[in-house]
Amino acid sequence: MNASPPEPDPTSRHDRATSFEQGTRVTGDDVRTAATWLAERLAPHDGDAFDAQAGPVRWSCWKTTEHVVDDLVAYALQLAALPRLAYVPLVGPRGEDEFVHVDRATGGAGLVEALHGGAELLATLVETRPDDARAYHPYGLSDPEGFAAMGVVEVLVHGHDVVLGLTGEGAPFPADVARRVLARLFPDVTVQPGEDPDAVLLWATGRGEPAGRERRTRWRWDSTVR
Repeated sequence: MNASPPEPDPTSRHDRATSFEQGTRVTGDDVRTAATWLAERLAPHDGDAFDAQAGPVRWSCWKTTEHVVDDLVAYALQLAALPRLAYVPLVGPRGEDEFVHVDRATGGAGLVEALHGGAELLATLVETRPDDARAYHPYGLSDPEGFAAMGVVEVLVHGHDVVLGLTGEGAPFPADVARRVLARLFPDVTVQPGEDPDAVLLWATGRGEPAGRERRTRWRWDSTVR
């Protein structure tokens, strides 16, 4: 998290539309796909299983999943309100940073419902906001595609943490999504021939140490528009 992201350099609608047609953009459907991927892995578990630590993070699987839902809703609110200087000023109980909490009595089924709901909110805003819409994120003023990509990264990376905590092993991400979110948010990272984009995304976010890549202890994405 050393360097500040560059100033936005918006592309034209034509260029962005062409990119979309070539299947290189991150879309609202990618948010839905990522959420479904995680929901399918949460569904078999309930009760005390979510008290386990979520992989390498210090949170439980429950809190980590709540964090994912909170991010999805927060990103949807950013696209709804389009603030340029800060997050929409909502806080949770007792001034907590996160304002979305899932009723623990609802168990894993409640987490799955909340996850799908947050993903659908974000996906819908991504699809209905114009390409030139801009909203605040601390890692760079961003557009609808950028918020879609950030939502996908939160779901996949923290979902990986949760799946590790619940089962002791990871699961492949949906096909091609990791490569496209890397291209959108991590311009300094190139997936080399023969590399697994899933592993590279986990490495880019401080998880894992693929061959030839030293583990990252500090990282950040760049959500500005290029």
